[in-house]
Amino acid sequence: MQMSGMDPELFEQFIEQLERYVRERLIPAEREVIEADRIPDAIVQEMRDMGLFGLTVPEEFGGAGLNTSQYACVVKAMAYAAPAFRSIFSINVGMFNSAIKNGGTDAQKAEWWPRTAAGEIACFGLTEPGSGSDSAAMATTARPDPSGNGWILNGTKRYITNAPHASVGLIMARTEKEALPRNAHVSAFIVPMDAPGVTVGSPDAKMGQSGSHIADVILEDVHVPGEALLGGETGKGFVFAMKSLDNGRISVGAAATGYARRALDSALRYATERKAFGEPIANFQLIQQMLAESETEIYAAECMMADVTARADAGENILRKAAAFKVFASEMCGRVVDRVVQIYGGAGYLAEYDAERFFRDARIYRIYEGTTQILQLQIAKHMLRDFAAQA
Repeated sequence: MQMSGMDPELFEQFIEQLERYVRERLIPAEREVIEADRIPDAIVQEMRDMGLFGLTVPEEFGGAGLNTSQYACVVKAMAYAAPAFRSIFSINVGMFNSAIKNGGTDAQKAEWWPRTAAGEIACFGLTEPGSGSDSAAMATTARPDPSGNGWILNGTKRYITNAPHASVGLIMARTEKEALPRNAHVSAFIVPMDAPGVTVGSPDAKMGQSGSHIADVILEDVHVPGEALLGGETGKGFVFAMKSLDNGRISVGAAATGYARRALDSALRYATERKAFGEPIANFQLIQQMLAESETEIYAAECMMADVTARADAGENILRKAAAFKVFASEMCGRVVDRVVQIYGGAGYLAEYDAERFFRDARIYRIYEGTTQILQLQIAKHMLRDFAAQA
């Protein structure tokens, strides 16, 4: 089933306005974000007013109703600026809202979509101190409330993006010891972050991505009503999480592609201005090789993004291709920012130049929403499964 999204002409106008906003408002604010390690409240409110927190929420629930192709274009445009600007709304759009779409009841959609579309910030609680890629090792539990009404959650979630700012979290918890099929012991719960027993730790210090915050979420005898169970059914949480991770991986791939373009544009400018041996270093063929390789790889990622999002909008199962796009785009971005540091030379190692920030910021793209190595295993597993089915 084709997802129509916003009218193409209106969307083109929206993207033009967004790109202007990124250039004229967000990029000039980057230094303030880095120094304060936070996005100014005024900018967050502007992003709410622009509808960025509800990009994929249907219009009847207060959102923009974008399809996956359009949503990825917005992420790519936003990612030209510092990563924190994308990060503040990306969990809403790529993870929480898509999980509600994939598994939420009508009542859950009616309650939460208008709230997140209006700019309430969400977080996504899957990773734990003892389990990241290995969801089978999840220790957070949800047991039926002895009073017969709802559930009681206990556990700790780690590296949770936007946890310090979130008003709601989608929390994965074990509702059975083990179950078949695999991961059927994991359920998903919509948990208000101000519920008694929920504690958010101090934001973790990080290598890069200033202004974007991650923290632990500690759940101690947190009571939630029965309506908090996503989809109203146990054992489906992991399925909902994995489906929303497809969108999350598209978001990371699009962000890596947009940030690689920003870094390359910076290197182009520097190479034409910086002189050595009496001429711009852009005239040197080995500098040109690094520029050309970066342009080629960014173009390849853009083509992958266009393909995987079109397939998503056509209703195809994109698990494998979303993983492949995320792997390629994140690794590509790492190579591009490395070349950019090299083009800057000694200046690329100095904090006063953007190149070293690009280098640090880009490193996480190869880790979150599935590490490169886990996604390679997943891609290969599905390749082998498909081959066996055809044999």
